[in-house]
Amino acid sequence: MRSIRELPGALLGLITAVAVLLGIALLGAAPALAHDAVESTSPAAGATLPTPPASVSLTLTNKPLAIGTQIKVSDAAGTNWADGAVEIVDNVASQKLKTGAPAGSFTVQWRVASADGHPIEGTFTFTAAAAAGAGSTAVGTAPASGSVPTLGTAQPGTTVAPSSPAPDASQPFPWSIVLFVAVAVGILVALGLMAKRRLKDGAGTDGDESAGTDGEAGS
Repeated sequence: MRSIRELPGALLGLITAVAVLLGIALLGAAPALAHDAVESTSPAAGATLPTPPASVSLTLTNKPLAIGTQIKVSDAAGTNWADGAVEIVDNVASQKLKTGAPAGSFTVQWRVASADGHPIEGTFTFTAAAAAGAGSTAVGTAPASGSVPTLGTAQPGTTVAPSSPAPDASQPFPWSIVLFVAVAVGILVALGLMAKRRLKDGAGTDGDESAGTDGEAGS
């Protein structure tokens, strides 16, 4: 009888432990579901440069994935001056430009696969006052200090708050959380069945003991 009376308390303790573990798992998974963001761009959005830069770059909160990452740099006529694939060093994605870019405004369209696989995208513009080669610094040579950052380093003073990308309906579903919840529910169900069985067995034992005691009393 004592073991049967203690059973609800033990079951309640197990349920509480499972609930605590589930809460910890959910809290730990929340940061993992947050998507990466662009911290700064080079050139800075709206900047005016003496000549077109040798490259443009994005600095993100985490290292992006190479697959699916694209940066397009178009002049006012719509010509894309991006040269080759995007280079990724740490959390910086850099795109080289072809030589001979004209003066005028440029639009940078970027699409980056963040560390969790979720794509983010956006645009920014900059202006070149003169065509490549017209200034003291030609495209493809070492740029003047402060014009273009070195690969893997954000340009000083170019930290901007880019517009937040629109939510994407393709956000990956948190299957890990669903699996954890399913396991927790399964544990609770199993504990409930075990408790019911032990209560039933305990009731049967009590019945047998009562019958034996009545029999002895009758004899």
